[in-house]
Amino acid sequence: MKFYFFKSIPQQHRAGYRKHIALQNLKAIQIASIVFFILNVVIRLGYFLFSNDLTHAENFPEFSITNWVYLAVTPLFAVASITLTKEFAHYHKLKAVISVFILLFSTYLISCGIISSVISTYDPRNSLILYLIALITIGVIFVFEYEDTLMLTLLTEVIFTLILLYCQANPTEFIYNQLISMIILGGFFFISRYAYSFKASHYMQLLEIREKNLEIEKASAFKNDVLGMVAHDLRNPIGAIESIALIMELDDLDDDTYDNVNMIKASCVKARSIIDDLLEVAKNDNNNELATDRLNLKDVLQIIVNEWTYRAEIKNRIVLVADNHPVYAHINTEKFHRVIDNLISNAIKFSKENDKIEVRLRQTNHNVLIEVKDYGLGIPKDMLPHVFDRFSKAGRKGVRGEQSTGLGLSIVRQIVEKHNGTIEVESMEKQGSTFRIELPLG
Repeated sequence: MKFYFFKSIPQQHRAGYRKHIALQNLKAIQIASIVFFILNVVIRLGYFLFSNDLTHAENFPEFSITNWVYLAVTPLFAVASITLTKEFAHYHKLKAVISVFILLFSTYLISCGIISSVISTYDPRNSLILYLIALITIGVIFVFEYEDTLMLTLLTEVIFTLILLYCQANPTEFIYNQLISMIILGGFFFISRYAYSFKASHYMQLLEIREKNLEIEKASAFKNDVLGMVAHDLRNPIGAIESIALIMELDDLDDDTYDNVNMIKASCVKARSIIDDLLEVAKNDNNNELATDRLNLKDVLQIIVNEWTYRAEIKNRIVLVADNHPVYAHINTEKFHRVIDNLISNAIKFSKENDKIEVRLRQTNHNVLIEVKDYGLGIPKDMLPHVFDRFSKAGRKGVRGEQSTGLGLSIVRQIVEKHNGTIEVESMEKQGSTFRIELPLG
């Protein structure tokens, strides 16, 4: 924390900080005036509820007089602070009025403490508790610029001096009281400046965080734009390479050339898959809204499972386990299809041929649970916290050598969270993995 005991914060931030603390001070006046008013109401009730024999109130008539004054004046400050807060949008026009008002209320509260101390004994040196409380309250809950703090300190000293003159203190008592007051005001000055420094440092940190967030958002938007453009532009040359490979297949090829052509085709498929993942990442980052429809998840999942079952190259048995009754949720069909496809593909990648893969659906009181469970290799314990990270280091080759981009599960989590859902994974090595999605019930 940087200290500003004898200066203000840097010039470029001063106007914004003054506006910020002005609003905070107005809100503090509302609370302080209400609390002070309630305190005086309680004191006034004490006059009615307790007898003079108990309170000896007749010995201190000034307390009763000042109590009525406080009850009359304090609500005016509360009303004025509420009005100024409502009109704070016009701060630049009201800046001087607000500044004077804050100083006026601070002086009023400190004066109340001084007067109460004087009434007790006519010798403030013997009873400074209320004076101290008033100064500490002002020093802690209000934030003043250096000039305002200095002005309030000097103004308080002037008021204290006038009170001493009113009390007709002898020269010795006058000096002692002034000395004590100066010590107390010195403490008030440093408390006030410490509060200013603390809140100024907090304000500067907030500004820095806000600026960093804006820079991050701009960098992220630029990254997504570049990512989308690059991925989109790569489709054409890869499509051309794949077309040439298909044309080459029409000729009579020797075994080596045929293997090379197949390798080119497989590489093109893999490259196209990576491009699709990159485009999906950029699309999800740039689009915060997701159009959804209320659909029966059982029907949606059944369609997806059937599509995988009908693929000739898939040897695994993929089954849907669900209750007979319909289960509804608000989903985006295309995006949600990609989620389940990705999880099933992931399960196949790490399962042996003919291993069963289960897609489970059930409904709780307020949520829908979807699980994709396999009985394959499982995920090492040290990799579990990273499986949903983008370009995750948890990416591994499948049982048949399939490569991983580290984007699939990151995209799954993005889409699930855009559905206001959550996804988690449970896994044990050599026993399989279960990916569990929880969505709001539709």
